[in-house]
Amino acid sequence: MTLIQAITLGIAQGLTEFLPISSSAHLRIVPALMGWEDPGAAFTAIVQIGTLAAVLIYFAKDIASISGAVISGVLKGKPLETDEARTGWMIAAGTIPIVVFGLAFKDQIETVLRSLYWVSAALILLALVLVVAEKHTANRARDGRRGKAIKEITWTDAIIIGLAQAMALIPGSSRSGVTITAGLFRNLDRETSARFSFLLSLPSVFAAGAYQLYKTWDIITASNDNMIAIAVATVFAFVSGYLSIAFLLAYLKRHTTGVFIGYRLILGIALIVMIGTGHLLPM
Repeated sequence: MTLIQAITLGIAQGLTEFLPISSSAHLRIVPALMGWEDPGAAFTAIVQIGTLAAVLIYFAKDIASISGAVISGVLKGKPLETDEARTGWMIAAGTIPIVVFGLAFKDQIETVLRSLYWVSAALILLALVLVVAEKHTANRARDGRRGKAIKEITWTDAIIIGLAQAMALIPGSSRSGVTITAGLFRNLDRETSARFSFLLSLPSVFAAGAYQLYKTWDIITASNDNMIAIAVATVFAFVSGYLSIAFLLAYLKRHTTGVFIGYRLILGIALIVMIGTGHLLPM
């Protein structure tokens, strides 16, 4: 991988990790369009550490508050005493589904599911589901019912959003896309859905990145070029990821996810056309 490729893929990862348009899809599509080799699921997981750092820094205050409340609650023997502590345990519970499914379907995730057929189908199907979620949100607002704030999220909400997050294992579905969609169906407002989505991503992204880093360490350290490429991609993923978080949270305060729905539909259909006309190979 050249430095140009590393920078390009790092920016693509950071920009699309938090927007509901699928970073894994773009890390599969961009190389295909450019005639580069597929960087693979391992590269994706490792570079996500850059976006993990973006979440840690952007939400440092929230994370410190939640972590402190969890530790304090455990020491007091009252683990669910405060809203922050409950949020922490809900994040832990919501992470369980993606861990279970990730381990159960590890081989398929790294091979078959990276087909551009799967990517295009996931892009289009989630766009349609997001349309329904936005309709549900509009109906709620029309009836005068406000969306839930973070402290009002229930255990059922957390588990359902966690189950939705497991769908992000399919390239093209989008971690933020499926979790924001589930949040809207559970009557969270758009900004809260995005905020909880980002916090929920922390344990699974860290675990996946650490595992792939350990698993592929010999390959990464086989040459200085490999290490530099990974490092550069991760740094660019961090910078673009931080900007992406700030943009999306501000955007969703005033707008629906309509622009992302349209983008997903256009990209998914374009992929099918390019595969059908022989301009792209599905694998």
